[in-house]
Amino acid sequence: MIEWYSFALISALFSATAAITQKKVLFKEKALTFTTILALFNLIIAIPFFFLINWEQVTNSGILVLFIKSILGAISFLLVMLGIKNLELSKALPLLVLTPGLVAIFAFIFLNESLSKIEIFGVILLVIGTYILSLKPKQKFNSPIKEAIKSKGIYYIFLALILFTTTSILDKAILSNFKVPINAFMGLQHLFFAIIFLTLILFSKEKEIVKKSFKRSWRWILLVAFITMTYRYTYINSIKLAPVALALSLKRISVFLAVIIGGKLFKEHNLPRKIVATIILITGAILIING
Repeated sequence: MIEWYSFALISALFSATAAITQKKVLFKEKALTFTTILALFNLIIAIPFFFLINWEQVTNSGILVLFIKSILGAISFLLVMLGIKNLELSKALPLLVLTPGLVAIFAFIFLNESLSKIEIFGVILLVIGTYILSLKPKQKFNSPIKEAIKSKGIYYIFLALILFTTTSILDKAILSNFKVPINAFMGLQHLFFAIIFLTLILFSKEKEIVKKSFKRSWRWILLVAFITMTYRYTYINSIKLAPVALALSLKRISVFLAVIIGGKLFKEHNLPRKIVATIILITGAILIING
């Protein structure tokens, strides 16, 4: 039997590869067009899962929660793609590591949950890492804050973070509490994603350029689809076998790999500083998750 950490590591490697490939495609294509074509490819790849589903194990309540989660997941994925398109990869991806910090802070403010010393230190590291990530050479102390307020890409990422917080919890609940089998999870989720993105594209101005985008980039998007399906499948297996916190901690490696490889590949600015910031962010996130 494959251990949970093997699934998490495989997911991390493929997730990093997906992020780099997505950035390459997004240089040419619009985010919604890309995500719609990707969702359709993902659904085609997911067809075998439908033949493996034991429908007696699938409840209506489980399908409903999976549908709600898929709506949130689709929106968060689109927001991340918008963030990656508008920001350098080495700046956008590390911000996604802030998820556990936001969970801890929101729980402290709204649920009166206490924060341990380790968690507080983790939050401080997240703040420091985010500041270093945003800082440019010879900038004033408050310049990163001003730039963050003006940046659309930053807003996309932070909105995605809030949704990721919810979907991470729902993933575990769907698999454990509602007992939705992994085959049903994979098949139905990608069916829902395809429906959601098709609906979005039909009511957008981008529907007129879908054919052109498909002809121009379908090979790359198909590659992204195979990579995406691999990291999603292995991640779902990892959180089914282990606590979400442990699986997420190990999956953070994907951000580090994507920042180093993607940053060099796309010749992004201030890469050494961003790598240091990413290490600080990942350390802070792990401290919070395991604190």
